[in-house]
Amino acid sequence: MKMTAIAIDDEPVALSVIQAHAEKVPFMELKGVYTNAFDAVDVLRREKIDLLFLDIKMPDISGLEFLASLQEPPMTIFTTAYSEHAVQSFELDAIDYLLKPFSLARFLKSCNKAHNLLLLRQERPQPDYIFIKSGYDQCKVALADVLYLESAGNYVNFVLTDRKVISRLSMQEAMDLMPAQQFTRVHRSYIVNNLRVDRIDRNNVYLGKSVVPIGAAYGEAVARISGEEK
Repeated sequence: MKMTAIAIDDEPVALSVIQAHAEKVPFMELKGVYTNAFDAVDVLRREKIDLLFLDIKMPDISGLEFLASLQEPPMTIFTTAYSEHAVQSFELDAIDYLLKPFSLARFLKSCNKAHNLLLLRQERPQPDYIFIKSGYDQCKVALADVLYLESAGNYVNFVLTDRKVISRLSMQEAMDLMPAQQFTRVHRSYIVNNLRVDRIDRNNVYLGKSVVPIGAAYGEAVARISGEEK
């Protein structure tokens, strides 16, 4: 099973080292490298990224600040030339801390740790329902009954086969509630249940009688629903 990863470091040379090491790790796919943390935000929102290699000292925002800003961060390995941030990095639940310059052997040890953790998480049985806060109530919703989620200002509509449940959430918070392997964000305002998709064309996703538009930035995510991703 492949583990997807990205790397953020303001030093191109450091990114080159990570790329060279990553090419030698058979179970990992490095999907992108970024010298600016903000350039990686859209990728983290659109795609399922399992692991983040993150430098700590960067000019606009530190790696520690960037990780703390993510509502549902991937597993993170900090990469830095400074050792004084080690304790703080583990307080943010980083799974490892690579001190530059690090060897391929040390890099591989971190990757193995992340991969083993990922396998353990996937072996746990996933519940077939979630609870959604709607007003003062907690509504139990079967995942199989969800057609799609629709943004409505500061709220999200959970459109089910027999009713709607509205909750005060952002789209990112709603996405974090749903199992990533079953639900896909296809537009900045829509998330669909992959198992409920009947048809996909260039512009829309069809779920029974419902039609959901495809956003221009979400083509790769939509392709994964039908297995057409290259």
